Amino acid sequence: MRVILSGGGTAGHINPALALAEVLAERGHEVFFAGTPHGVESRLVPQAGLPFKAFEAGGFDRSHPSSLVSGVAKIARSTRQAKRWFAEVRPDVVVGFGGYVSIPVARAAESLGIPVVVHEQNSVMGMANKYLSKRAQTVCVTYGCSADAASCPAVCVTGNPVRRSVIESSREAGRAMLGIPDDALMLLVFGGSLGARHINEGIVGMRDELLAREDLRIVHITGPKELDAVREALALTPEQEERWQLMGYQDRMGETLAAADVIISRAGATSLAEISARAIPALLVPFPHATEDHQTTNARAWVDAGCALMMPDDELGTEAFRDQVRRLLDDGDLRASMAAAARSQKTADAAAKLADVVIAAAARGGAAVQ
Repeated sequence: MRVILSGGGTAGHINPALALAEVLAERGHEVFFAGTPHGVESRLVPQAGLPFKAFEAGGFDRSHPSSLVSGVAKIARSTRQAKRWFAEVRPDVVVGFGGYVSIPVARAAESLGIPVVVHEQNSVMGMANKYLSKRAQTVCVTYGCSADAASCPAVCVTGNPVRRSVIESSREAGRAMLGIPDDALMLLVFGGSLGARHINEGIVGMRDELLAREDLRIVHITGPKELDAVREALALTPEQEERWQLMGYQDRMGETLAAADVIISRAGATSLAEISARAIPALLVPFPHATEDHQTTNARAWVDAGCALMMPDDELGTEAFRDQVRRLLDDGDLRASMAAAARSQKTADAAAKLADVVIAAAARGGAAVQ
């Protein structure tokens, strides 16, 4: 079977697709990827060893009507190009993960009778996926609450796929990489690939209190643009730097997550899936300006399930924030309860569940391109 995956714009669309690709390849299927020429997928997909095909696609700015004209023209042109590519690849099914590029790819599939499956990572469905859900054979979602936005009779809750490098990394390997003692309590702080200034400021405000905990080690991923400012604000001595590691970016998140006991982070879909797959107790601080405040909805699902605590962004740096951090660090029973709740979500099985749906869609649809 040949499968085309499509998505673009952010790593949040790409990493779940790559996790699905790993499972499909293990099952003996051939996987291709369609993305944009300059998006993050143009780097991540070839790194993963998948054949990559680029198509132009653009969004629409309602305040600039001309962008609608150019956006529609790009989609129409890319749809024609995708149809010609399909004649060469002869796919059995197309899976869209969001981002504007998935629209022409899925439209080309629909026009040729090739089954389309859509996967939504967030609790609030994105515009491209809303559009494609009207044409999809099946819509797969991470959160049951997002199913209402899908204009498709077949909706399946699969969870958000996580790559093997995250699931299979060991605590021992992670701690060896970071130089963290086996008996230390490790706090991991990060705000996504770009960092989060408010989280950085909130944790820096606890500098003296955290350093006073002799058994605590902190790994703090600031975001590339925040590293210098955070380093200056902390003003760590060489000895303290051994206990409070600063880095702008970490490309080995699998090992880093595996080493952690407690996490403070934003509530993006990929971060939550990885935290859940590793069953790590977390304090989540949703980004308040995310589309339709979807990070708050994402986080609330994990809080309601008992997997995490949540703190509003505007309360970072307050005594309430410090109390929540202390609670996670001090209460071993709470951490154990959160880890058990996270394991019950079975996030680590999401890629396999999604692969089952994709294979079934292909079987029902058949190979339409002969």
